[in-house]
Amino acid sequence: MEQHVNLSEVRPPPTPYRLERPVYDEAYLHSQLLHPKDRSPKTVRQRLAKQLHCSSERAKAIALSFLPILTWLPSYPVKEYLFGDLVSGLSTGVMQLPQGLAYAMLAAVPPVYGLYSSFYPVLLYTFFGTSRHISIGTFAVISLMIGGVAVREAPDSRFTIQAPNATNGTYGDFIDTEARDARRVEIAVVLTTMVGLIQLVLGLLRFGFVAIYLTEPLVRGFTTAAAIHVFISQFKYLLGIKTDRFSGPLSVLYSLAAVLTNIATTNLTTMFLGVVCVVFLYGVKYLNERFKKKLPVPVPGEIIVVIVCTGISHGLSLSDNYQVDVVGTIPTGLLPPSLPDFSLVPNLVADSVAIAIVGFSMGISLAKIFALKHGYSVDGNQELIAMGLCNFVSSFFQTFAITCSMSRSLVQESTGGRTQIAGLLASFVVLVVVVAIGFVFQPLPQTVLAAIIMVNLLGMFKQFRDIPGLWRTSRIELTIWVVAFVASVLLGLDLGLLVALGFAILTVVYRTQSPKTVILGQVLHTGLYYDVDEYEEAVECKGIKIFHSNSSIYFANSDLYVNALKEKTGVDPLHLQAVQKARKRKLKESAGKERRNQKSSEKMSAIVKLDGDLGVTCEVVSGDDSQNHMDVQQNGLVAEARPESDSEEAQFLEPLGPVHTLILDWTPVNFIDTVGAKAIKLMIKEYAAVDVCTFIAGCSRTLLDELRTLQFFTGVVTPEMIFPTVHDAVLHCQRRPVLPTNSAIQ
Repeated sequence: MEQHVNLSEVRPPPTPYRLERPVYDEAYLHSQLLHPKDRSPKTVRQRLAKQLHCSSERAKAIALSFLPILTWLPSYPVKEYLFGDLVSGLSTGVMQLPQGLAYAMLAAVPPVYGLYSSFYPVLLYTFFGTSRHISIGTFAVISLMIGGVAVREAPDSRFTIQAPNATNGTYGDFIDTEARDARRVEIAVVLTTMVGLIQLVLGLLRFGFVAIYLTEPLVRGFTTAAAIHVFISQFKYLLGIKTDRFSGPLSVLYSLAAVLTNIATTNLTTMFLGVVCVVFLYGVKYLNERFKKKLPVPVPGEIIVVIVCTGISHGLSLSDNYQVDVVGTIPTGLLPPSLPDFSLVPNLVADSVAIAIVGFSMGISLAKIFALKHGYSVDGNQELIAMGLCNFVSSFFQTFAITCSMSRSLVQESTGGRTQIAGLLASFVVLVVVVAIGFVFQPLPQTVLAAIIMVNLLGMFKQFRDIPGLWRTSRIELTIWVVAFVASVLLGLDLGLLVALGFAILTVVYRTQSPKTVILGQVLHTGLYYDVDEYEEAVECKGIKIFHSNSSIYFANSDLYVNALKEKTGVDPLHLQAVQKARKRKLKESAGKERRNQKSSEKMSAIVKLDGDLGVTCEVVSGDDSQNHMDVQQNGLVAEARPESDSEEAQFLEPLGPVHTLILDWTPVNFIDTVGAKAIKLMIKEYAAVDVCTFIAGCSRTLLDELRTLQFFTGVVTPEMIFPTVHDAVLHCQRRPVLPTNSAIQ
């Protein structure tokens, strides 16, 4: 019978790897083998001349990096891309209209400002952005953060006035909503200006890496908490309940308590319309997800709901007959540019930093996902500049801060969008509504916008599924997720983000202070060294302990590193010093006994000599010490004593322990500071005092330069103790004779 062999399971024999060279140490490498290139330091003038050097190529590169649209628009394939961008732009624009109106409610500003924020930033990002698929505009999390600041700086209580009641003529407390909204718009605009300025400056300073400090579990936990805030804040609009808007710590609990306290005042018409919209939108979203491969474009459920409910509200006069709250006045046309009120800046600095970082982090993370999927790259620094320009320039036209929207970006990509031409067309859709037909949406019930917001939060609530996966893969990242979620829910989004960021940094410190430490052993007949507790083939070298710790050495963990070394190797210099002192004490006692016995023998020799002169024969045996004796022979012949010190000195010259050499594997060490260097030097000195030699292996050239700068190679530490690989160090130790040091003999 023929045997079928699976060729995929047949591995070729390993490639031979033969190398014969001397054992190198750092002293030989630095002086003989490696010769640094000539890098003479340049003057400040030379450096400035190099940075400010201008040429046509450099000018072109700067222009292309600042205006990425110039890299792809001249070669835009019209026949291949235009139809997909057209469909995608119309679909995204239709989706952006209701979301702009809805998220303006979260930002505590009139709905029309959501439309402004859906036009100017999208138009600007087309020219300055590097991502081809994300949809820039209003977003729930950022809008809620802006709304929290606006409510904190302009609460309803500040705009309460005494006015007569239209029904009974009595005076009562009323809120001047027009003045309140105008003040909140000013706050949102100034906040947006500062957010844009911060992002722009960070981008020009090449600080695009700041987003890495907002790790993915932190961002997902934070946005899930934001979804809780947004969801609870929309209950009063969904049910038609009049309550105050809260901000700050525990605001989510206060908002929920206020809704439950006033639940009896629910407007049944508002609730019915809102619940119907939620069910319809959820059903449309489910169908779009279920049949996304069969549908040419997603069903625009949101715009359908807006149009139908606007018609119903206008036809039945829901605002007058059923007291249903509606959007209200939407002015036609665009506002002229105006300067923000910069007197508000001092109170908004911390909030603007938080919003700037969160907005950029969410934008760049989504941009990288699409770039990886479609095979192009995005520039983090240019994205910062693009978002900064979008926010800063647009704020002069009365917009609030924006970032990318996950739901709209998915629609823009899934409907065939290839470039930001789709975003440009989406902004034109919003422009048409603002300029021409914005007044049509004035009868739109606010409960419809609340329903749109709630259904769009479903994607964020699905992030709770992260918890089981993180439990299986990384408990530390799960802790970051939970802390970000709980802190943001209870303390508010601004303080919650600060707490989560601080906790994430603490986890990094914790990981450096509790690294994995192992003892390495050699795989026989190879130069490979692995954990002896994990692999059977790894065998420790006799008398040598190879210590490996996967962390750098600095002030926060230097003592922990030394303690882990002593514990893992079982070689404690204090214990060895105690053994050494005991041996010295025993040797001194033996030497004292020898001197006393010698004096006794000299005295007895004198007596024997005297007796010999008198003709007396005698024999003297010391009964006190059985090991030291002397025989006195007849006629005065005396035998010399045999000292016991020979065996004791031999015992003293034996090693203090089975380990005579320690090798520190510094392959994972990226940096070391002055505290760490001093701790290692002190440790090497302590081991040298008890005849245990210490060597270091696997240092990078950068780390060696740091060690030289720190003057590490002085005193007991020399470059001859540094080896390029662990195997070099082991071979050196195996051929080195193990002899006691002078300190042991003295």
